[in-house]
Amino acid sequence: MSHTAHSTDRPLRTLVLGGARSGKSAFAEQLVAAGPVRYIATAVVDPADTDFAERIAAHRARRPADWTVVEGDPIAGLGQSAPATLIDDLGTWLTARLDARKAWELPRGTVGPDLDALVAAVADYPERLVIVSPEVGLGVIPATRSGRLFRDEIGTLNQRLAAVCDEVYLLVAGQAVRVKPGVGDVVNSGLTNAARTGEKTGGAPVAAVPASHIVGVGASTQETAGVEAAQYESSERAVPSASGGTRSAAAEGSAASTVDGGSGTAAADDVAVGRTGGNATERAGAAVASVPVGDAMTGGGSGAAAFEVDRSDTTVDQGAAGIAGGAIASAGGEGARVGLSKGGAVAVEFGPVAAPDAATRAAAEERQRQLTKPAGALGRLEALANWVAACQGVCPPRQFERARVVVFAGDHGVARHGVSAYPSAVTAQMVANFLHGGAAVNVLACLADASVRVVDMAVEGDTAAEISTFKVRRSSGSIDREDALTEDETRTALHAGAALADEEIDSGADLLIAGDMGIGNTTPATVLIAAVTDTEPVVAVGRGTGIDDAGWMRKTAAVRDAMWRARPVVKDPRALLRVAGGADFAAMAGFLARAAARRTPVILDGVVVTAAALIAEQLAPGASAWWVAGHRSSEPAHRIALDRLRLEPLVDLSMRLGEGSGALTALPVLRAAVATLGEMATFAEAGVSTADSSDGGASGPDPVETGVSAGNSTAAGGSGTASPVAGVGAADSSEASA
Repeated sequence: MSHTAHSTDRPLRTLVLGGARSGKSAFAEQLVAAGPVRYIATAVVDPADTDFAERIAAHRARRPADWTVVEGDPIAGLGQSAPATLIDDLGTWLTARLDARKAWELPRGTVGPDLDALVAAVADYPERLVIVSPEVGLGVIPATRSGRLFRDEIGTLNQRLAAVCDEVYLLVAGQAVRVKPGVGDVVNSGLTNAARTGEKTGGAPVAAVPASHIVGVGASTQETAGVEAAQYESSERAVPSASGGTRSAAAEGSAASTVDGGSGTAAADDVAVGRTGGNATERAGAAVASVPVGDAMTGGGSGAAAFEVDRSDTTVDQGAAGIAGGAIASAGGEGARVGLSKGGAVAVEFGPVAAPDAATRAAAEERQRQLTKPAGALGRLEALANWVAACQGVCPPRQFERARVVVFAGDHGVARHGVSAYPSAVTAQMVANFLHGGAAVNVLACLADASVRVVDMAVEGDTAAEISTFKVRRSSGSIDREDALTEDETRTALHAGAALADEEIDSGADLLIAGDMGIGNTTPATVLIAAVTDTEPVVAVGRGTGIDDAGWMRKTAAVRDAMWRARPVVKDPRALLRVAGGADFAAMAGFLARAAARRTPVILDGVVVTAAALIAEQLAPGASAWWVAGHRSSEPAHRIALDRLRLEPLVDLSMRLGEGSGALTALPVLRAAVATLGEMATFAEAGVSTADSSDGGASGPDPVETGVSAGNSTAAGGSGTASPVAGVGAADSSEASA
């Protein structure tokens, strides 16, 4: 490690990484607060951006008066020496370089010369230097090309700078974790040469971090410096890990981190190393607690790998939170952690859900009357737009920026008894197809500006480790002769669905779609719907994947037998999922209920998703007010479920695929509704006379052309008479699988 001539107790170059609002800037300022500092500010104030200007002002107010502030390019700044220099931050610098080179639509690497120059300047700088940069590798895959470009370029830059810096800190929730030097340096040494030269590297694990390396942002610079010498020199006892590598003894002894400032280390194997697959809770022997979904889900319980498909490039985003299966930290005892281990299940509580904001809906209805059209002329688009405004709590509503599809995959034992036209092996094969971007859900998502995530809840075969973190079991039971799940598995699957909703919403999703994939899954869907609505099997059973008459008779018999088994528990939604549902159905029910509790709108898909929605409405009464029906499937049970939920589908195209395909087909309609309410001009703005105008000015719409009487501009159906939400409907990949 190199040191300056002025100090021998501090490293020469320090890189501080962290996400937005992580406390990285405040921590970096503490590292250099002991003397005169040159502060290189990379951000340029835009007077029109008041929010960003306020953030910059807060940074300025926090700096000591004797600091020298330089605004501009850090490469030029590093050409001149100063006793201590702080660069904050490289995210705004990289954005400016991408702007300057007009590189947002150009191939990756266009700003390579700028990165080379900065890394060289940092490596050659002879004085104390602290650099702040955003860490974007722990989040979900950005939905836009520009977002992915920024992520890739800043990730490359951070790796290269980490190689030439003497120490690296990662800030998470205001807590600083030193990741270099550390016990994982030997493991990471292979990164050094590639990082220095900018070569692409494989997914090497992050160094495991001893508990002693966790430093609170509030600690003084002297306290921080005081523990560093011992940390640099300590040789921690390494113990074998499940992956064949090593981890520190300190990390071995403490399995869980706590919430609200509690002490303890993060589970090293999964948090620090970021390894996918396996269950951290099982390995650590963590405690299991009862967690009400509405109260104790901190941060959405992220931790499962998010698998997002880009049409041109399938990529995997591995969550590094390390609480496998989307486990949720308990606000209870110190060190306690709730996980989706098979050794114990989490009790998840749901409750009544408040409706979308009525005042905002009224404001939207009033705005509709001011737009340059006869009242009600846009039909259901107006009611849909008003609903979105009420869900968002703002009028006019915002266009959806991050629509997310989560496909829940699972096999069903009943498929072994001739109720589907396809074998169960197709489920795992189709999951692989999703991951490679070749399925209908991928194509339709690309067209509708949505992104796709796949989760294996109960696929019979093996799937990629990145999507099986939440897996409850291999195939649910054959419901015509046995329960689909155990009680523990039911609770675990419900919890997983709620945690997935939290992960997506906390990552910025403003519209959710649940999709399904599972051979034979329209059979349990039909059982759930027929049981809840008290419908005869012969009325509810459809053709699923296209079964013949003999297959339909077998399926009807299976539904009849499963309904007989389910009849004693039909009023208990959890027990009904256990007896006649499956891990995928329970997860979807938890997902839909949690999305409503989090005030996030959902487009329902086909018969499988709508069956789960019926159960979710029982778990969380009022949740259906946050859903719109994407389409009506050709499955008879789907119409029955939509009627029970009082939802009118947006489209009816005789689809029966599943996957979320029907909901995605309807998404452009919902986007159109939002656009009309938000972007159309009002009569006053456009200078167009209303139907009641008597001033000889500009004339309004021709009442004959529009079919509206001159005295009363109310189109057929009226402006507020449509159902506030539109119904469900969707092809089912399970529909096509029964």
